[in-house]
Amino acid sequence: MDHIDALIDDLIAREGDYVNHPADRGGPTRWGITEAVARRHGYHDKMSQLPRTEAAAIYKRIYWHAPGFADVAAIAPDLAAELFDTGVNMGTGTATGFLQRALNALNRNGRDYADIVVDRKMGPATLRALSAFFDTRGRAAENVLLKAMDALQGAHYVRLAEARPSQEAFLYGWLSNRIG
Repeated sequence: MDHIDALIDDLIAREGDYVNHPADRGGPTRWGITEAVARRHGYHDKMSQLPRTEAAAIYKRIYWHAPGFADVAAIAPDLAAELFDTGVNMGTGTATGFLQRALNALNRNGRDYADIVVDRKMGPATLRALSAFFDTRGRAAENVLLKAMDALQGAHYVRLAEARPSQEAFLYGWLSNRIG
């Protein structure tokens, strides 16, 4: 089984089947795919009938390959898994932005590698910085990078719940299922 296939299986197991929670701004979802995402990618039947195979194809196409997380997997598979999960939940640009911010904060004022632009895109500069991070800090530093990204993600969830009290319905689950 391919790395992304296992990640998708785990994600779908967490997301579950059909849900239409009144406080969920994403509206009807199945397998974690929102109706808006399904429609943009060619699915036009009832959301409660979205095939699991179609959901998996959407995940692979727009949350793995398109944002370049497959490229990260070649360098750091656990980090790629975190980017994928965060990208599904918050958007791939947000996930990439968290990585870029963490890399900039961990470069010891540019001594290890130059700051990168936080453009929320997984381009060559971000991949070079990631490789330089591991060259300087070693493979074990992946856990530190994951902690930094989890901290950014957790802070984002708390801000969401503070700004929109209806989102408090989801905060416990987000922190329980998506952080560390």
